[in-house]
Amino acid sequence: MKNELKIAIDAARQAGALTLGFFGGKYQIDYKERRDPVTDADLAANTCLKELLLGAFPGDGWLSEETADSPERLGAERLWIVDPIDGTREFVEGIPEYAVSVALVQAGEPVVGVIYNPPADQLFAAVKGGGTFLNGKRVFCSEVSTLAQATLIVSRSETKRGEIDPLRPHLREVKPVGSVAYKLAAVAAGLGGDFNVSVQPKSEWDVCAGDLLVREAGGQMLDLDGQVRQYNQTDPLIRGGLVAGNPHLVRAMLDLLTSLR
Repeated sequence: MKNELKIAIDAARQAGALTLGFFGGKYQIDYKERRDPVTDADLAANTCLKELLLGAFPGDGWLSEETADSPERLGAERLWIVDPIDGTREFVEGIPEYAVSVALVQAGEPVVGVIYNPPADQLFAAVKGGGTFLNGKRVFCSEVSTLAQATLIVSRSETKRGEIDPLRPHLREVKPVGSVAYKLAAVAAGLGGDFNVSVQPKSEWDVCAGDLLVREAGGQMLDLDGQVRQYNQTDPLIRGGLVAGNPHLVRAMLDLLTSLR
């Protein structure tokens, strides 16, 4: 998978460079069904990723937030799952916590994952069985093992809606951070927080690359039933919630969430 990783890194960097050309400038903003924003930058990055990844691997399938879904991907042996800009709200607001997310899935499991934060020039990368790296340096999940000592990084929107409030008394700190993909990458590298909880539904393109980064950094990402996600499902929406971090914190948080239901 070394060639796939190299091309995924190059594609993420090129797409990221495109987004920086728009960041803080002028661009058109439209809105999708759930009032999720989409910009010229999202579409330009999506075109860049698709041309580079499928240009290099034309037989692979494709699933992207910014491309109309096709059932043909379900029969693909390998599938690229991408989010050209994860954290478009942060991008629009000028907050430097968005990311380009690229993953390659084989038999339902991520085998290559790259997440790139262009404003910070942070590139997180992993290959199945090869560890997780941040700008070429090996990184690992936090070793904090108890909730009372842990910093939870969470969605700004989930925080604003009060959805994280029941967890606060059990934690050392709750820190809002943009982009689901970027939060997972930060957890994998032990940056700014020990673990992540998402209580709202997410899509495969939001979390697939980050899932592999966390796994290869010694952690895990599980749904609230304690299950590992199998990717390239007919419906890419992941309902319920997700917990990601080292196994001690994930288990403790799943137990806490169960007790609060």
